[in-house]
Amino acid sequence: MSPLEQTSGTLLNIVTVLVGSSLGLALRGRLPERIVRTVMQAIGLTTLFIGVDNAFDLGGVARPPGIILALMALALGGALGEWWRLGERLEGLGELLKRRFRGQGRFTEGFVAASLLFCVGPLTLIGSVQNGLVGDASFLVLKSTLDGFASLALAATFGFGVVFSVVVIALYQGGLSLAAGLFANLIPDPATDPRVLLVNGVGGLMIIGLGLGLLEIKRVQVASLLPALVLVVGLYYAGLLFY
Repeated sequence: MSPLEQTSGTLLNIVTVLVGSSLGLALRGRLPERIVRTVMQAIGLTTLFIGVDNAFDLGGVARPPGIILALMALALGGALGEWWRLGERLEGLGELLKRRFRGQGRFTEGFVAASLLFCVGPLTLIGSVQNGLVGDASFLVLKSTLDGFASLALAATFGFGVVFSVVVIALYQGGLSLAAGLFANLIPDPATDPRVLLVNGVGGLMIIGLGLGLLEIKRVQVASLLPALVLVVGLYYAGLLFY
């Protein structure tokens, strides 16, 4: 497959986010606050559902127990993320872009929220892997649709910073698809591979944290938990030594 075929879902995702963000910016200030708030709550509830649904993937890994591996990965990953100040670095990137492009208002908050929402989810992982392995972009088509609506609401709320999340989508999601093509022989069936299930499950728990933030229930430092996505795979291999 060509690189264009491997990243077709990512390209569609970029387009939907740009279109949604543009509509959101055009409507910003023209929609009553109660409508924007209700739409954001709807997105928050949907985000929670997606997170819970995918967190159950941890139950598909019995040896070693997926939930134990997820707990260890999130605890260790969170500690590493705070030590490396990942949240602050991501916010710093947003501030840099804000100064470079003279963003106004809640630019950084919008950039961070959109980047995490669009890139941390399990749909990003399994969709990118499937797109890169066999050219199947169906999961990313679904994700693109969700992201398009979400970007409209986010841009109407936070402003121009949401647009720049497409840079993160292109680098992270596109990179995953291209990498999957290189390591196709290592993941013969992404839908049932325990490593993918673990990453999906941990990603689902992180998405729950993001949903809680969107609903203004509790702000979870999701960015600091990002190392857990890598650590859970390493812990899986280590756990196999004892089973």
